[in-house]
Amino acid sequence: MFLKKNLISLSLVILAGFGILSGAAAATPKKGFITDDDRFMALRDAGLHDDPANAEQHAAALANYDIPSYVDYYRIRSHLYRASNTEIRDFISRYDGSAIADRMRNDWLLLLAKRGEWDLFDQQYPLFVVADDNQLRCYALLSKASRQQNVASDAKNLLNTPRDYGEGCYALVSYLYANKQLNQDDLWAQMRMAAENNSLPLALRLGKLLDLNEKRLTEAFDKPARLLKKGPDNARTARELYVLALGRMARTDTEDAAEKLSRFGARLNDSERANAWALIALQSALKLEPDALGYWTRTGNATLSSEALQWRIRTALREGDWKLVKNAITQLPPRLRNEPAWLYWYGRALKADGKTEEARQIFSSITDQIHFYGQLALEENGQKIGVPVSVRPVTAEELSAIEKNQNLQRALRFYAMNLRLEGTREWNWELRKMNERQHIVAAELARKNNLLDRMVNTSDRTREEMDFSQRFPTPFNDSMYKTTQALGLDMAWVYGLIRQESRFIMTARSHVGASGLMQIMPATARYVAKKMGLGNFVPEQVNDVETNIALGTNYLNMVLTDLGGSQALASAAYNAGPGRPRAWRAKLTHPVEGAIFTETIPFNETRNYVKNVLSNATYYAALFEKKPQSLKARLGTVVPKGMSASDAEIPDESNTNARY
Repeated sequence: MFLKKNLISLSLVILAGFGILSGAAAATPKKGFITDDDRFMALRDAGLHDDPANAEQHAAALANYDIPSYVDYYRIRSHLYRASNTEIRDFISRYDGSAIADRMRNDWLLLLAKRGEWDLFDQQYPLFVVADDNQLRCYALLSKASRQQNVASDAKNLLNTPRDYGEGCYALVSYLYANKQLNQDDLWAQMRMAAENNSLPLALRLGKLLDLNEKRLTEAFDKPARLLKKGPDNARTARELYVLALGRMARTDTEDAAEKLSRFGARLNDSERANAWALIALQSALKLEPDALGYWTRTGNATLSSEALQWRIRTALREGDWKLVKNAITQLPPRLRNEPAWLYWYGRALKADGKTEEARQIFSSITDQIHFYGQLALEENGQKIGVPVSVRPVTAEELSAIEKNQNLQRALRFYAMNLRLEGTREWNWELRKMNERQHIVAAELARKNNLLDRMVNTSDRTREEMDFSQRFPTPFNDSMYKTTQALGLDMAWVYGLIRQESRFIMTARSHVGASGLMQIMPATARYVAKKMGLGNFVPEQVNDVETNIALGTNYLNMVLTDLGGSQALASAAYNAGPGRPRAWRAKLTHPVEGAIFTETIPFNETRNYVKNVLSNATYYAALFEKKPQSLKARLGTVVPKGMSASDAEIPDESNTNARY
């Protein structure tokens, strides 16, 4: 009886959170198809827009199409929410072991979870190969919880980053709260993380579980000053909303938020006060304020999100507090603590503490990794960054053999149709089955078909055999050399930037409208063209390779000059606009090494971008100059505005020991 009651409760939770997919805008059938590929594109459109009538019509006309699995997939996809389990199971059985069968299993698992068909879900979930759907992870825990298993600890670990929330994760939280595996403390912790991530919709949904007044909760988010006019009263809800409002105010005025907490903090209990300081500390850290370090010291045993845990370390790095860096890293959950970034900085903290042998061992654990932190770790261990010995060249026989691989050929077919999602799905699916040598050969197949992004990504997978000509290609070398020479620009840096920007996809276009190899925004293209004296420039020219390189390199040279010759600052400017790195530098109270400045860039995308660009550039330089390189030298030292680099004490990083 208890199980039945809980299953009914679970079904109500799910039904409350989901509705059957309503009919979306139906795909308009095309007339007069020239080729079967045109009709397939129409089928795909119908399949993705819940248009079964047109999907059936197109699928019937494609009975002899040479990619039957995708014809069947999009036909079923068009009526997925009305498809029977038998129809879906038959599809998976018919194409068992294929990428599209695994994609269908993903779709089916989401459907089974929404229907509450947990027996079938539990049977199918272990068969899901890619297993990259966070909602399915939540549903898998929900299924266990419905069978009276305690999953609270796993749920808290999974839900430590609210931006990954979805319907499945909300259903999990709802069910666990209703069945007392999560309590009010847990829900308020989720609420604070929603506030950190500026997610009012999630907060409102969580608020319903806590029976909060929607108007008051919205006020705490959108008009915190109004709620903070007077201190909190004795009720827990009022105190928790006060804490939320303090965190929201800190987004615009951390000093005022801190002053109010200092004035009224006595009305909060120890836990609430610590959580309030944590919200303020995070916002202060993201604004790179020197007071952030003091705020972090007041957080006590606050429940910190993954983001807050990492920003506590970054704040300590920026302020040079190596003791706090070390302690804060030890408090990370294992998943984060073992990431290369925090292994590297932990090694640095040990080194600052005089524990050089322990530090060396930490650095040695990542020196074989081809990335930013692996390079920095090499230098900490007294080596420089070189290029590995080239692998044995791919033979004609090896290339001929892999060209017969049907899955890779299917991927190439999709790429030719400009269906990059499908192409990449098929390509990566096949790579799972290959050894390192086969990855090298597959990368060469990608090169042969001018898919340089696939070549780079495929070759990047190898760990023992490495082909840097695949990993770091140099297309349009003549044009690039002439342009960079004329500007006095570091060609290795430009290639490093392109590798990160577009992976050499000439037709690349970002979601914000940036185009071409160097991903130039329309307004930037017009501005630079005017500065260059290109009087007849029209926006369409930005997709011409020569023009794109000319515009991109000239703009890069402009921001490099504007930012004092710092490649770290200029790379950040290329990604986030020149105003932001200027503002980040203005927050400095003392010189910091370029690696620390980069680690403390407030935007996740820009932080990772700068790391990858300069890591790429270091490898390109090693290839071009045929001698070991220093990433630390490339990063340099970032100094406050008005101070010259010569005013900063820069340690001598010179060393002639190459990595390879």
